[in-house]
Amino acid sequence: MRISYRWLNRHVDLGDLSAAAVADLLTRHIAEVDGVEAFAPALDQVRVGLVLARAAHPNADRLGLCQVDMGDGEPLAIVCGAPNVAAGQKVAVATVGTVLPGDLVIKQARIRGVESNGMICSERELGLGDEHEGIWVLPAEAPLGAVVSDLFGGADQVIVVDNKAITHRPDLWGHRGIAAELAALLDRPLKALDLTLPPTGDDEAFPVAISTAGCRRFYALPIAGVHAARSPDWLRLLLLAAGQRPLDVLVDISNFVMLDLGQPNHLFDRRQVAAGIDVRQAREGETLVTLDGTERRLTPADILICSGDAPVALAGIMGGEASKVAQDSESLLLEVASFDAATIRRSSSRLGLRTDASSRFEKSLDPALPQQAAAHLVRLLTGIQPALRLPAPPTDVGDWQRPPTVVPLRPARVRQLLGVSLADDEIASILGRLRFGLDRGDSAVWQVTVPSDRATKDVAIEEDLVEEVGRFHGYDAVPETPLRADLAPALPDRRQQLIGRAQDFLAGAPCFHEAYTYSFLDETLAERLGIADQAHSRVVNAVAAGLSRLRRDVAPSLLGLLERNLRQEPDVRLFEVGKGSRPETVDEAGRPAEVEQVAMLWAAPRAAAGAPFGSGRQDALKGVVDALLGHLALSPNLWRAATPAETPPWGHPTRSQTAVAADGTALAWLTDLDPAVARRLDVDADVAVAWLSLDALQTQPASRAAFKTLPRYPGVKIDVAIAAPQTVPHGDLAAAIQRSGKGQVAACELFDLYVGEGLGGRRSLAYHVLLQSHAGTLSDTDGARFIARLERELTPLGAELRRG
Repeated sequence: MRISYRWLNRHVDLGDLSAAAVADLLTRHIAEVDGVEAFAPALDQVRVGLVLARAAHPNADRLGLCQVDMGDGEPLAIVCGAPNVAAGQKVAVATVGTVLPGDLVIKQARIRGVESNGMICSERELGLGDEHEGIWVLPAEAPLGAVVSDLFGGADQVIVVDNKAITHRPDLWGHRGIAAELAALLDRPLKALDLTLPPTGDDEAFPVAISTAGCRRFYALPIAGVHAARSPDWLRLLLLAAGQRPLDVLVDISNFVMLDLGQPNHLFDRRQVAAGIDVRQAREGETLVTLDGTERRLTPADILICSGDAPVALAGIMGGEASKVAQDSESLLLEVASFDAATIRRSSSRLGLRTDASSRFEKSLDPALPQQAAAHLVRLLTGIQPALRLPAPPTDVGDWQRPPTVVPLRPARVRQLLGVSLADDEIASILGRLRFGLDRGDSAVWQVTVPSDRATKDVAIEEDLVEEVGRFHGYDAVPETPLRADLAPALPDRRQQLIGRAQDFLAGAPCFHEAYTYSFLDETLAERLGIADQAHSRVVNAVAAGLSRLRRDVAPSLLGLLERNLRQEPDVRLFEVGKGSRPETVDEAGRPAEVEQVAMLWAAPRAAAGAPFGSGRQDALKGVVDALLGHLALSPNLWRAATPAETPPWGHPTRSQTAVAADGTALAWLTDLDPAVARRLDVDADVAVAWLSLDALQTQPASRAAFKTLPRYPGVKIDVAIAAPQTVPHGDLAAAIQRSGKGQVAACELFDLYVGEGLGGRRSLAYHVLLQSHAGTLSDTDGARFIARLERELTPLGAELRRG
């Protein structure tokens, strides 16, 4: 935000302080300043001259030869090509030696054979804008020979304030708000403004209706007897210093009031709103051509200002092209309103249309401000065009109320939080200078009334008031005090330990990349994954359209990243530690239960035909999960087929597994991506997904790492092939092998799976089994006993050993 030093002086006397000193005060007490810039420094170099005569140039049809009196000697002969220069004008003259913007040094020169001793300047040549059709004609009363900047109160400086520093302060988005803060700091009076409306006529009040909760107040005032014209130079220069391009007096005075008081406003051509005003929500697909000439397609989330049923402005953001003030109009309608901050912010963001008005409305402006802004505009415009009249009283509609915020404050709490021994009277003085009302009836607890322009979103709790006292007193005035506290070592947090070890492991040898995603679930992704019908917690004020759901599990967020990552890399390995929300289970306060998970995704090109058994991503990811659980000292007792309830809608219905601890607690889940879902995600790859429940892992006893001796005796390797029904999972067969070993099965690895002729509709699973004993070397007899026990274990499963 650009703050004009001269503009501030209109509200508070800063004559003994430089712009740099003011900037220092702002940074230390109010808002961070990015820098101080000189505005139009060329105005300090040029002087007022009087054109005595203009004659034709003897050697050029389009040039003139002017005699210019500078008030300090012989008139200067200056060649000038401007078409509007004429005798009797006061003009801005750059004499020989003057340096203009662009490092243009004015020299004595011969132009088409005639000597020229300076330059009569246009506004563009002085860095004041793009106007270059003619020279800048100064007021007739300008003193001859005076420095041009002195005509407008002296050289101006621009203080550039970081917008982020005043986002929470709607009262600081105008020069008067900044000036009020400076007046309080310097204990100087704030210059009075006449914010009362002049007498109005007896015509019928202009009809206004509000049909939306997004408009809290609408103030409409008919104005007559005015016309579009060039603004006076004082107004143009102040607007230029604040970063606004002057257009005409009607537009300029509207912008001036916004930059002065912080309240946006708009002038309509009254002929274009003759049907009255209705403030309503837009209809789906409704369009409006805004003042920038762009057609905007609207939704019911946007607010329109309409005349009859025809939109004439996008409320709080920009006016409509069709209702702008025409050059011949003398009858206007002034609109000053108060709109819902969140609604304006969402509309501005969705449309990509951020304006000075929307930037202020989204800060929650004081609803009491519209009447003051209207009176200020009328008073200023009357001073420029005295024929202005108000044919009818204002129309003021809406259900707004002044925000009467009263906050209790304990002076002892102020001293405690700030670490400064401030007397009660000093605290009261600071609050009074900042316009807070104060009731000290109970010396221990005061009742502080917050000004309406600070109560909309800024000051609401005791700590806010402490901050006000602190910044006013000056944080640089708070004495340095060493912090002293008893420190105790933090208790071990097993959850954090599990997360840290899982992150370190997965980012290490398995080469997984950690992802950080929002907890919001995109509606489109939910549809593609088949989980749109599941119960989800909902966000009332979503950060963006389509992101109102909170995810139930972390894995869908990784699947949402899959397609665009596969475009960059054929082998994608991602993991994320995060939370899901389960609305079907709530606590005493009605908050949904949360689950915390470590989710993993591994995608790679599909294995070629004839590839060895176990070449798929599920087998590889199962190895990663086993290794991770082992790294966490939480190896599962067994893997079993996942039940339908455990398999997510996007998981493969027959290729899903669950890792179960010895006590039956499910620790991890593993599945392939359902081919139909993969097509909806536009993914052509072998995709496996796994997730571990951190909540379940924390319930398991942690085993300490211990040295494991190497076996003293060799083991016996036995390969077994089992013919089993299709419905018998591998986990049940592996458990049967473990039981048959009587504690001597050191390893069991599935190395082949065959389905084909000769099996009677069954399938064949082949295992490498390692039998090993700590008591002695096993014999062939021990192997035969193992086979016999295995045959008995397989019979209840409907399975048998394949021989030969």
